[in-house]
Amino acid sequence: MWYNGLLDLSVWQLIAVTLVLTHITIVSVTVYLHRYSAHRSLELHPALKHFFRFWLWLTTSMNTREWTAIHRKHHAKCETPDDPHSPVHKGLTTVLRKGAELYMEEAKNEETLRIYGKNCPDDWIERNLYSRFPIAGVTLMALIDLALFGVLGITIWAVQMMWIPVLAAGVINGLGHALGYRNFECRDAATNILPWGILIGGEELHNNHHTYPNSAKLSVKKWEFDMGWLWIRLFSLLGLAEVRRTAPIAHRVEGKQTLDMDTAMAILNNRFQIMAQYRKLVIKPAVRSELERMDQSVRHLFRRAKRLLSRETSLLNEKHEARIQTMLEHSQALKVIYEKRLALQQIWGRTSANSHDMLQALKDWCHQAEDSGIKALQEFADSLRTYSLRPAS
Repeated sequence: MWYNGLLDLSVWQLIAVTLVLTHITIVSVTVYLHRYSAHRSLELHPALKHFFRFWLWLTTSMNTREWTAIHRKHHAKCETPDDPHSPVHKGLTTVLRKGAELYMEEAKNEETLRIYGKNCPDDWIERNLYSRFPIAGVTLMALIDLALFGVLGITIWAVQMMWIPVLAAGVINGLGHALGYRNFECRDAATNILPWGILIGGEELHNNHHTYPNSAKLSVKKWEFDMGWLWIRLFSLLGLAEVRRTAPIAHRVEGKQTLDMDTAMAILNNRFQIMAQYRKLVIKPAVRSELERMDQSVRHLFRRAKRLLSRETSLLNEKHEARIQTMLEHSQALKVIYEKRLALQQIWGRTSANSHDMLQALKDWCHQAEDSGIKALQEFADSLRTYSLRPAS
């Protein structure tokens, strides 16, 4: 019948088609808009780039230059009042409910487009079709869905229209800076919502992305999965994509005991992984040891101690800072470990422009760690010497 559309599909087939269509949109956003256009972490074949542009015009009416500029500004101004969609400043509920509205509002900011929208498509079809008639694409998609799937095609179209505003503009921009786990203490509140990036193409691994924004691969841990990276690997095999950058790999050379320039550069490149190891190998066992010897009356002060003592300092509020200070007053060992963690982080912030100064600062740090008398700190200092820019041959 006419109301079933030309394909006359069953309900389950219509659900499958909807998931496929929305997944293509997600791939277009994460691979083309995000990893290619905004961060240039890979190169794409011209035919594939044009397909993604056309599909996004059909299913979202989003403009490449606008999306790219807004996302670049988000990274440049993250968690500040100028961040287009920071839940820290605008409120989590606002970003979840009005993520699309925040995007459209920022898209009207010509200053944002001028500063952050460079090197985006400006060809004839972009100027005369995609940018000039953004609503024409989603209107055409509605007619196609109606013709192919009948009356239920309007429902499919509605799901397509809501997929990105709800999941990307709302969930990623909102929950991705509020709830989840953090592999790395980057300078903003970005979190990994889930370790398996399937529904939103890998964008769920938001903390990994904010730590290594120019990496084409968003998964870092062995148990994490990035669907977008799977598509990039497939495109690469077909000659349609070329990966430019991924997160650095921390190479270790067992038995290496010399802290040389090669080691210093490896530590700088892998500083976020190294600080994650510091949390695991130094802070965690120290907190456990201190809790075992603490009197029951003060144990409550050490609640969430491991997380607070490893937290990026710019993300601590006054209550957190007061609790940390109280903990350190009750434990000399934790005080040393915390101060050494801050000192280690300051090394690459203060000396990264001068490799020789950084090498000397690392040597001094290791000597002080060895003289601390804290076993976990001494062992960590020894492990720093084993890092290398190249794997063992």
